[in-house]
Amino acid sequence: MTDAAPFDLVLTGDLVLSDRVLPGGWVAVRGETIAAIGEGLPPPAKAFADHRGRLVMPGLVDGHMHTSSSTGWPGIEGATMSAAAGGVTTVCDMPYDVPDPVTTATIFKDKVEHVGRLSHVDMALYATIRKTGGGDDIPALAEAGASAFKVSTYEYDAHRFPRIDHPTMLAAFAEIAATGLMVAVHNEDQELVVKLTEAAKAAGNTSPIWHCRTRPPITETMADLEIFEMALETGAHVHIAHSSLARGFELAKLYRGQGAKTSGEACIQYLCMTEEDIVRLQGFGKCNPPFRSAAEVERMWGAVAEEIVSYVSTDHAPWPKPKKEYKGDIFAVGAGLTGMQSFAPLMYTLLVERGQSPTVMARLCSEEPARFHGLDPKKGGIRLGADADFCVLQPGDHSFDERIIQDREDARWSPYHGRTMKAKVVSTWLRGAEIFDGTAVKAKPGTGRFVPRQHRRSALDS
Repeated sequence: MTDAAPFDLVLTGDLVLSDRVLPGGWVAVRGETIAAIGEGLPPPAKAFADHRGRLVMPGLVDGHMHTSSSTGWPGIEGATMSAAAGGVTTVCDMPYDVPDPVTTATIFKDKVEHVGRLSHVDMALYATIRKTGGGDDIPALAEAGASAFKVSTYEYDAHRFPRIDHPTMLAAFAEIAATGLMVAVHNEDQELVVKLTEAAKAAGNTSPIWHCRTRPPITETMADLEIFEMALETGAHVHIAHSSLARGFELAKLYRGQGAKTSGEACIQYLCMTEEDIVRLQGFGKCNPPFRSAAEVERMWGAVAEEIVSYVSTDHAPWPKPKKEYKGDIFAVGAGLTGMQSFAPLMYTLLVERGQSPTVMARLCSEEPARFHGLDPKKGGIRLGADADFCVLQPGDHSFDERIIQDREDARWSPYHGRTMKAKVVSTWLRGAEIFDGTAVKAKPGTGRFVPRQHRRSALDS
């Protein structure tokens, strides 16, 4: 084609939108954005990407992941390589970084600078508050472009990942409400978890299953009730960062009915993993909250069907392998799973296994996380004017192999190693450029950009 062709790029394939699939569709790109969408004969363009027989999805938006919670900001480079290889084009990165959490606008802007040098995909950033006296920084963090705030009812680390006490949290929620941003909460009751863990250790119960036993469902629901009461009191949009229980979403719906802005997300592991899996995986299956029963997994899918799950995320946390090795004490193992590169194939697989449409994936793994983080309409969908971000899936069975994970060597492990997947990512596009070709990541560090929150509207107001 000549330079006079109207479009720079046209991709063909079965386009997956959030409400329908367009078989034999096409999407045309001009510059970095989507300029036209259609079916049938594609228009002329300077370049074509023929994906007929494949699914062209919107690039996934992971609304909850950690690049820097174990290795600091250098971890941005490897984690976002994994994202590119997994069809994830935008990540919303948690603020609990090593050595210091993102609690001030100065730290936030420094992290933005590192994103611009290191990231392979686009990044939105969470902010957080100090354990005491952090409320004054909230307006500046919002102004700097934070997509959301994150706090915790459970203390993982007194400096980096602290428990915020009730008076401080209540005051912070009121301040965050004034910004219009969402505040996500790690929802586990500190006192219950600590006492149950102490009792288990005293009795010598340190095998993997005791991670689940010391964090029973009530530890989540107690925390949910606390934060939702504060949502009702302050008007803040309060969001469960990861509910392993269908009841969490039911409580969010209940409080919405009373006038609160309350919501919650499911991490993908809670849609497929059970307590038996931590026995099998040992330390490599430890995450907070823990895996639940097979019956609870079914209830979670019921919540998905009821459309009370806001979105699905990974909570990707690429701990170095030595930190995940079980050596007789499950409580000494780092909590968190890798999940970025397996995100798209696994979500598609779970939907196929349940006879559901890939449109569910487009909605819960792209459109809704972008909306909740205020990244729409720029991110999250195949729509006119949006960034030309795509995840292309080739249907067909294959076994997921952790050795192909695109990250530093000690992060190449996966709780899904050996699982049969129903599709693989064969191409990822970011703003109209291919960044993964099915084998290698083509993007260079710095290809990705910081994406500030585009507006201050709550997803629950729109």
